[in-house]
Amino acid sequence: MNEEKRKEQKKRGIKRFINSFHYSWDGIKYAFKYEQSMFIHVLVTLLVVICGIIFKLNFHEWLLCIVLIGLVIATELINTAIEAVVDLACPEIHPLAKTAKDTAAAAVFVFAITAFLCGLFLFVPKIIALF
Repeated sequence: MNEEKRKEQKKRGIKRFINSFHYSWDGIKYAFKYEQSMFIHVLVTLLVVICGIIFKLNFHEWLLCIVLIGLVIATELINTAIEAVVDLACPEIHPLAKTAKDTAAAAVFVFAITAFLCGLFLFVPKIIALF
């Protein structure tokens, strides 16, 4: 892409600003439709919200849950973007393409495990207190 065309694309304005929300929403819809992991993350999010309501989480507990949910979902979206770019740049199987895709998936895995462990620390004592 030449510099003039790039400058034209990057012009500022209310229409471009509003369109950016549409593009973001398109990315979320794509990930939800085609990425099985995104569907699982959303199901777990619903479970966390339901448990948060049942166990009456306080402000800081909700804040922790919201941050962790956001990080896991954002990382999944970044992983999806990396996979798409790798597939575009390298349609054939290549060891470096595999490495890029695997490490992006590993980033999601690390965040998901971190969120899971924090969820255990948050909810297990509340569950135990019921008995």
